Amino acid sequence: MKETLKYLAGIAGPSGYGSNSTAEQVTENCSSSVDPRRLTAIITGATSGIGAETARVMAKRGVRVVIAARDLKKAAELKERIHKDVNPNAEIMLFEIDLSSLVSVKRFCSRFLALGLPLNILINNAGIFSQNLELSEDKIEMTFATNYLGHFLLTEMLMEKMIETAEQTGIQGRIINLSSVIHSWVKRDCFSFNQMLNPNKYNGTRAYAQSKVANILHAKEVARQLKARNANVTINAVHPGIVKTGIIRAHKGFVTDSLFFIASKLLKSTSQGASTTCYVALSPQAQGMSGKYFADCNESNCSALANDELVARRLWRQTRALIRGRLKYQTPC
Repeated sequence: MKETLKYLAGIAGPSGYGSNSTAEQVTENCSSSVDPRRLTAIITGATSGIGAETARVMAKRGVRVVIAARDLKKAAELKERIHKDVNPNAEIMLFEIDLSSLVSVKRFCSRFLALGLPLNILINNAGIFSQNLELSEDKIEMTFATNYLGHFLLTEMLMEKMIETAEQTGIQGRIINLSSVIHSWVKRDCFSFNQMLNPNKYNGTRAYAQSKVANILHAKEVARQLKARNANVTINAVHPGIVKTGIIRAHKGFVTDSLFFIASKLLKSTSQGASTTCYVALSPQAQGMSGKYFADCNESNCSALANDELVARRLWRQTRALIRGRLKYQTPC
């Protein structure tokens, strides 16, 4: 109850920011430690909603932004808006990617790495919510494939570049996985890897929540591996808040019509929703923090399941084995 009241009142947490803080506000002083103009960031799903606002604010601060998007037309429109309204000198690069396709993710990574650019920030933002059971081209449930598997492979293939960039520049690399408070709805006995790949009985909300648990577990395990390697790269998961985005508008099963008006009063604006991502990506206060879960620009608590190191390690191994089998792709140990 106390946390809910703090959220509604927008009371700032230890970071100095809270639920009402915007992405622009939390990045105003980001240059106190590292000049954003020296940074390169990849953002998935940046053509609308939180991703678009994240790209806009990053570009405003001078970050070189690589937009990885399924719809290049929308990506080009966003690029044009940023150049016109925000920063005419913003360096924005557009690449096609379909996160539900392992082949597409691999192709994107190959094309990006071929450029020889540094990589400081990876924001695994893209996400879908599907009411009905759909399968990806890899014959995997679409929500799980898009929200989790695609980002897992993306992170694995770009990891060495991020570690290399951090070593060469002395600037800590940062990876951000978009999760959701809805992850806490998942019960331990319902979290089965094989069932998430091909569920017997499909429920859209459950599939979405499971993918968001997986995003946190991924961050926990990769953080452990990075620490073991003494790599100067962090990875964290964030809950952006319940935001007025296409996921909410397009799926009535998520918030019913009768409750939407009331619920809308509790929803964040897109700028408020992008604030936690931008905070973790750029704030000097987030320096050195890894394997954490953030909400409202402050470290928060995730569910016991999402915090289980053994589950995180098992999920990582199962996912790695699946990807190897599908792509014959050898991930680093």
